[in-house]
Amino acid sequence: MIRRFLLVLTLILAAAPAFAVNPDEMLSDPALEARARTLSAELRCMVCQNQSIDDSNADLAKDLRLLVRERITDGDSDEQVLNYIVSRYGEFVLLKPRFSLRTLLLWGAPVLLILAGGISLIVFARKRAGKPTGSKLTAEEQARLAELLEK
Repeated sequence: MIRRFLLVLTLILAAAPAFAVNPDEMLSDPALEARARTLSAELRCMVCQNQSIDDSNADLAKDLRLLVRERITDGDSDEQVLNYIVSRYGEFVLLKPRFSLRTLLLWGAPVLLILAGGISLIVFARKRAGKPTGSKLTAEEQARLAELLEK
């Protein structure tokens, strides 16, 4: 029983994400550290590109984590920290892009595609419903049908 518990616990811990934040990077104030971790999870590692800087072991990610912590300890708000990083690296550094005129197509494309697909299906179904599905009966087939119906 204990072996099973330990095996399950090991598998659960092995599947947990491995954060790249080193103990020497952490802030002493737990509230500030929590803010830094939240912000780090929103920023893309420019080297890995599919990981947040919180998860990446790249040197640039470490530098960005330290920069986030430095800005927080200097008294910047979360928005000010994000704006500072975006001003240096561009909108691409955000894992979740902000909604603006520049990103309107990015956010609106899924809705537009679903609407276009739905309208296409409706138009196709209406066109198909108006068309006959078979061909006309030949004279021989009509005579045979009339003969069968008289019986």
